[in-house]
Amino acid sequence: MSILMIISFPLAFLIHDLEEILVQHKWMSAHKEDMLRRFPRLQPMIHNLSSLSSKAFAIAVLEELVLLILATAYYLADGPYALEIWAALFVAFSVHLVVHVGQGIIIRGYVPGLITSILLLPYSCYGISCICQNMDFGKLILLGLIGFVAIAINLWFAHWLGKKFK
Repeated sequence: MSILMIISFPLAFLIHDLEEILVQHKWMSAHKEDMLRRFPRLQPMIHNLSSLSSKAFAIAVLEELVLLILATAYYLADGPYALEIWAALFVAFSVHLVVHVGQGIIIRGYVPGLITSILLLPYSCYGISCICQNMDFGKLILLGLIGFVAIAINLWFAHWLGKKFK
């Protein structure tokens, strides 16, 4: 794996999440009622996201960034299973980008994080192709699932943490 690919991941994450920090609260406030009407089954998620202030969301992002920097440092220190840990996080981030694009298609318009998701998709594809040179695709899929579950659990914690400090 290229060192540049490894160390650029936290920066890519930060660029993407800065877009979300800057627009998430205002966008949710403006679109909450329409989202509740169009997607009633997502009511708990919509209420949760609309209750996050920009500061609370930024705290959640900071917590995630710290974990990502630690995982990157662990990879650079050549720790056991470091590539697997890093790859799991990278695949989960890549899926996250695709989800934003899917949300934009479903909404038929802008959603927070859409612009940087589109811009970072080539980076994400390149990263996954680099990972595939170091492990088989089946392992990559398994790591992606593990990473996605880990990120989902951590996202719950990060949002909880953000709300504690808002």
